[in-house]
Amino acid sequence: MRTSAFVYPWDVVGDPEAAERIAALGVQQVTLASAYHSTRALTPRHPRHRIVTAEHSAVLYPPDEQRWEGRELRPYPAGSWARGGSGSGDRGGVGVGAGDFDGDGGGDAFGTAARALAAAGLDVHTWVVLAHNSRLGAEHPATSVVNAYGDRYPWAPCIAQPAVRTYLVDLAAEAAVRPGAGGTELESLGWYGLAHLHAHDKIAGVPLGDAAQYLMSLCFCAHCRDGYAGLGADPADVAAAVRRALAPVFEGDAPGDAAGLPAIERLLGAELTALTLTWRTQTAGSLQERAVAAVRAAAAPGFQVLMHADPAPYRCGANAGVEPARVLAHADGLVLPCAGGPAAREAMLTPLVPHRREGTVLAANLTVVSGMGGSPGTLAEDAAHAAALGATELRLYHAGLASDADLRAVRSALA
Repeated sequence: MRTSAFVYPWDVVGDPEAAERIAALGVQQVTLASAYHSTRALTPRHPRHRIVTAEHSAVLYPPDEQRWEGRELRPYPAGSWARGGSGSGDRGGVGVGAGDFDGDGGGDAFGTAARALAAAGLDVHTWVVLAHNSRLGAEHPATSVVNAYGDRYPWAPCIAQPAVRTYLVDLAAEAAVRPGAGGTELESLGWYGLAHLHAHDKIAGVPLGDAAQYLMSLCFCAHCRDGYAGLGADPADVAAAVRRALAPVFEGDAPGDAAGLPAIERLLGAELTALTLTWRTQTAGSLQERAVAAVRAAAAPGFQVLMHADPAPYRCGANAGVEPARVLAHADGLVLPCAGGPAAREAMLTPLVPHRREGTVLAANLTVVSGMGGSPGTLAEDAAHAAALGATELRLYHAGLASDADLRAVRSALA
């Protein structure tokens, strides 16, 4: 099975051994971040840093100023953290070449890392995070998802808003088609909701499973209210129904950890569940089609376009919910979260098998960082099980974050 490892540019830039070390794992490809959200990442082997703090969502290459000139919504350039710098304008450090930097910020960290990885014999594909951007929501609050209580989610741009959709489509095309890349993986290409790794998070007091997460993730911004109205519902009534449905969950009188579409229908009712899901799947599906088409228009023939996805259309987040038949009519395939054991792999892969076309990629994404709940020691068995369920490729999360012991286990499994 063709296998790709996820990598950040700062894992490679400034470390002359990184590219060869990744190639020695036995992977054929790397999925290298070109547009990413804010994060704090460990770099356990880098010769000049151990922690990289990406302060905000950013592109990890120089954005095209002509494309974005005069536009209110535009990508943020990265700081020096894009190539592992400790602060703006930092040019010091071990193993850093003069060609690593372009200006005072992150420069073309993606390009520098991509060239090193390609020189080690690895195919490079871009990793593009789209509808997940806390800085965008902070600076342009009107772009954010608004829940039924009126709370804004600044990390979650509302993908129903025309300006947001245009921004995401153009960002997808630019960030996906970078020099030297043979394909892309589009993450967060759909609805983002309540679930979000947040600093000092304090929302776990009430268990919220699939059903409650869905209700807490429904958007009631002006555009989504118009969408519900266009389907024949009074948006104020829909919001009130969501609040009524959630009341027993927050009061402890109803289980909040229920999962699946039937659980949503038990809380909200079948009619409103169908109405809200129709609005959300139509909105997400059309955006996914536009983004894939924009990437194809910008790329050379043969450029592979994959999407990080979940086959349950009501789910949201990094692995956006999709309608399998619809998305596989446009994308070359999907990358699916398969790290939760045999049952999780079956839930991800089985619904997609009937919708495969010749050449469709179904990539099983397996976590190989033991400190993050991964199981590198069972990678061979997990990969074999995924293949038996229909997976055609593997993705390994994450070559830069894993310990030396984790990487030894990966090398052994892939050998």
